[in-house]
Amino acid sequence: MNSDPFDGYLRRLGVTALGGPSVEGLFALQRAHLERVPYENVDIRLGRPPGIDPALSVRRFTAGRGGYCFHLNGAFAALLESLGYEVTRHLGGVSADAESRGVRGDHLVLTVRAGGEEFWVDAGLGDMGPHEPLPLRAGTYERNGFTYRLERLDPLEGEGPGWSFFPSAGGARRMNFRDAPARTADFENMHAWLSTDEESPFVRTFAVFRRDAEGTDGLRGRVLTRTERGERTQERVLSGPEELFAVLGGLFGRNLDDLGPADRAALWAGVERTHEAWLERQRADAEPARD
Repeated sequence: MNSDPFDGYLRRLGVTALGGPSVEGLFALQRAHLERVPYENVDIRLGRPPGIDPALSVRRFTAGRGGYCFHLNGAFAALLESLGYEVTRHLGGVSADAESRGVRGDHLVLTVRAGGEEFWVDAGLGDMGPHEPLPLRAGTYERNGFTYRLERLDPLEGEGPGWSFFPSAGGARRMNFRDAPARTADFENMHAWLSTDEESPFVRTFAVFRRDAEGTDGLRGRVLTRTERGERTQERVLSGPEELFAVLGGLFGRNLDDLGPADRAALWAGVERTHEAWLERQRADAEPARD
């Protein structure tokens, strides 16, 4: 890639002047990425999942769109390398089970060296990751009312050692990753499943997230939430398609120029279907048990 796509990418992040690689620069870039490039699955929900080649993701972000971890961290790694940072990609796995030690390969993890230290860097964890990089050292980290923990992960059969990350808020309980380096090609099969299979959460559920210093804005289906200091402070149901697209383009900063009338109608219809199915599950769970 020549410098032009990266120039546009940096403009999207609101970063126009950087010196050489530094801890301060790395932190500023992750903060900007989380605040300005949303975690979103709009195109997957429309049945046209974008590939995970970093050059493609850089162009998408320059055009005002977002993506999920393979897009977000894949492009971010390429940007950091273009700026002179030493970046390593790793196979990761996100789990709702806090005891899980496996690495499924459904998350792309980055570690970056800056200022003589190694950091865990992540722009693609949606509502569970920190706003800034964490030192790649075992310990508990308090950040703006959120608590995070990093622990060494012992090897399992067929897998080498790695790390486990535990968040205090978000849709999952744990993320594991292995020390061994990975390549973009190592994620292609999982991306194909995540972006096309009917059982994939990205196919079944519409989700958008944006992280800032104080907390996370999240949209799951029609339910818009705000979480701060590990606690949900706001929650409301969007009234209709007009509000959905206003929130997408406003709060989440997702450029909507690629969505024509048919796309918008299809996206809203899918969101409405999954919202109704969610309400039905809520009603069923609330019904008293019968003998």
